[in-house]
Amino acid sequence: MKRIRLFAAGIVVLAAFCCIGAAQEVHSDDDKSANFERYHTYYWSKVQTSNPLWQQRIQDAVDKNLQSKGWQRSEGSGDVALTAVGSARDQQEYRTFYNGLGGWRWGGFGSEATTTVEEYKVGTLVLDMYDTQNKRLVWRGTASDGLSDKPDKNEKKLEKSVDKLLEHFPPKK
Repeated sequence: MKRIRLFAAGIVVLAAFCCIGAAQEVHSDDDKSANFERYHTYYWSKVQTSNPLWQQRIQDAVDKNLQSKGWQRSEGSGDVALTAVGSARDQQEYRTFYNGLGGWRWGGFGSEATTTVEEYKVGTLVLDMYDTQNKRLVWRGTASDGLSDKPDKNEKKLEKSVDKLLEHFPPKK
């Protein structure tokens, strides 16, 4: 019975580590000398994706978030110019399963190991903000997450990624 509990606990730990590979990652950086308090308007300079349907989806997700923070979108001019690049790539993850329980004292995890390769798609969004007066990059954010085969799920992931990406935006001095 003790071996069954140990085996079950091992499976739970293994499942947790497997999920880490496909977890959402969000990073941002900003120009510390930029005064974000003076920025109130923005426009889209460029949105580039391999699938044209996603261009509008990215704009809509970012617009919704920025407008909730009091920013106003304008056409062709503003305090900040936005660019976004969306891409997808294949990612591989190696998973190893051991038969039997074994144990460190008894020679490892078991007598036989099976390693499989899991492939999945990872989508990445890079969002840049440029000060239109001096043409300098003032903020960059990146978000990556595993993609689904279902576009509806990916749209929800995009919205969550943008919300998480802009959660602490604008940066405080």
